[in-house]
Amino acid sequence: MIRNDEEPVGHNALDRVTWALRRAELAVQTLKEQRLRPLGLAAAHYTLLISVHADPGLTGAELARRLNVTPQAVASLVARLENRGQVERREHPRHRHVQELHLTDAGREVLRAADKVIADIELQITGGLGPKETAQLRGLLDRVADTVRED
Repeated sequence: MIRNDEEPVGHNALDRVTWALRRAELAVQTLKEQRLRPLGLAAAHYTLLISVHADPGLTGAELARRLNVTPQAVASLVARLENRGQVERREHPRHRHVQELHLTDAGREVLRAADKVIADIELQITGGLGPKETAQLRGLLDRVADTVRED
């Protein structure tokens, strides 16, 4: 049991860089969800579509590893997008039990519209920062990623 005079976390826990990163991530994610909703998409759908666009033929397992989600989560997203006619599964040329993911024409069309939404969010963010701060932020975020990966 925690008494009122005990601190369950450090006194500056909400001032940490990790918390600032999380707040920014949540704000951007919320905006993506709001702006993609009129297209009938969630941010996860956009992420899957652009990943398959960038690397046609990905398998569900490869996609799950790249997106850091479970294979079951990918399977559910793929099924939803497949039912909408936006992605299709094709048999792997050498491994008959493996299915590759590919965008359909409808998938490319919705991805174009969704990417415009994401590009507009990017412009909103970079416009608020300006070119110099945008470059600084990108550099700092790259350094954060590199620093975390080293451990």
